[in-house]
Amino acid sequence: MAAQAFDEMYGLTGHEPRPSYRAIADWLNQTDHADLSTQQQAAETIFRKLGITFAVYGDEDAEERIIPFDITPRVLAAKEWSRLEAGLIQRVTAINAFLTDIYGKREILSAGILPPELILANPQFRVAMTTIRPPHDIWAHICGIDMVRTGPDDFFVLEDNARTPSGVSYMLENREAMQRLFPDLFAQHRVRPVESYPDMLLAMMRSSAPKGAGDDPCCAILTPGQFNSAFYEHSFLADHIGVELVEGNDLQVIDRKLFMRTTEGMKRVDVLYRRVDDDFLDPLMFRPDSILGVPGLMDAYAAGNITIVNAPGTGIADDKAIYSYMPEIVRFYTGKDAILPNVQTFRCREPEDLAYVLDHLPELVVKLVDGSGGYGMLVGPRSTKDEIETFRQQIIASPQRYIAQPTLALSTCPTLVEEGIAPRHVDLRPFILTGSNGTHIVPGGLTRVALKEGSLVVNSSQGGGTKDTWVLAEDELPVDADNGKEG
Repeated sequence: MAAQAFDEMYGLTGHEPRPSYRAIADWLNQTDHADLSTQQQAAETIFRKLGITFAVYGDEDAEERIIPFDITPRVLAAKEWSRLEAGLIQRVTAINAFLTDIYGKREILSAGILPPELILANPQFRVAMTTIRPPHDIWAHICGIDMVRTGPDDFFVLEDNARTPSGVSYMLENREAMQRLFPDLFAQHRVRPVESYPDMLLAMMRSSAPKGAGDDPCCAILTPGQFNSAFYEHSFLADHIGVELVEGNDLQVIDRKLFMRTTEGMKRVDVLYRRVDDDFLDPLMFRPDSILGVPGLMDAYAAGNITIVNAPGTGIADDKAIYSYMPEIVRFYTGKDAILPNVQTFRCREPEDLAYVLDHLPELVVKLVDGSGGYGMLVGPRSTKDEIETFRQQIIASPQRYIAQPTLALSTCPTLVEEGIAPRHVDLRPFILTGSNGTHIVPGGLTRVALKEGSLVVNSSQGGGTKDTWVLAEDELPVDADNGKEG
């Protein structure tokens, strides 16, 4: 029998709303379904007008589409967020120390914490980075840490995204849509703002510039182009932080320095926020057939003349086999236990774990160690016998490519569906910025919601949607809009 999911509005009782959700519960109870649906449609209209779209690779219907948006916010109390913030800063600090170490002295391998082949034979390990030091020794400037909740105080990290994490534009646009549509609801809450993210991003980029960049470093965002599924986000961020959005053919390396073409001639670039995977960054260093990157970029990087955000080679921290060692990694580099625990993880590369996984496939979630977007995974309790058996053969053929985790009873949040308001499973992706000016997090993040009843897959490419995430200020009870007193 499946464990009961914790509902973030009603807890485990299903009756009385939790303090941080009281005003939301009243709003939902007092508003007709038809009115909520009208507002939902208004939100979708806003997103269409703004062009907030994405594409699914390999989809027969390749047209751009909006990510479904749910108008019922996800609410986190101040004390809940305080613990998450401390745990996220600790984890990202450890990730940066880990990347510095494995591309340097490799003390964690000498200590026997990780098997060397997990690093040195990993496809995401970039040998070129063993001779290059990123400016300020910062590797993962931008991290998106995926988290799930299973109880009142039980938060777990599901996976780390340290390569090119996406979704922050949806976090910002979700907030703007909610403020437009429900100003009265905002007036009843002390919701901490997320609108400062673009300013924080630019400040982080400028602080990460090479030492020779001067007081006014030039920053730019590198995109693969308009056919990339996340192109909207690339252009959104460039516009909101006031920097140029460039493609590979807009850039040129001259005398080991990076320049971009402008209407006024060539201009030197000091910080490049790349939304292009490592393999395509520099055809002289990585894939020679790449037309998305810049020939000589890695040479300019090695010379210390450019900061690349995030550094090449950070993708190894995304690897789900590496993830399984994160509690040990955090302890090794910080000297403390992880504030935010991992989900229990079985490494199929280890014979004992492999045997357990093969015996319990119908109960487990199995993932490719380098998979993303909800692809290449098996959700045992939701799969047919044939699907399970097919996956079993894939695991047996290449056990090192898979990890497995128990099927968690992910928390649910109230969500507007055709039948009315119903609980749907959610996760959370906060965005953490690290520069020479420190590590900073806007309060909240992108809440993704599985819109299909019973589904645990929240990815937009798999039919998931998003919600606005509200972090309440210290005084966390909502304000009574009529008399200004706490409710």
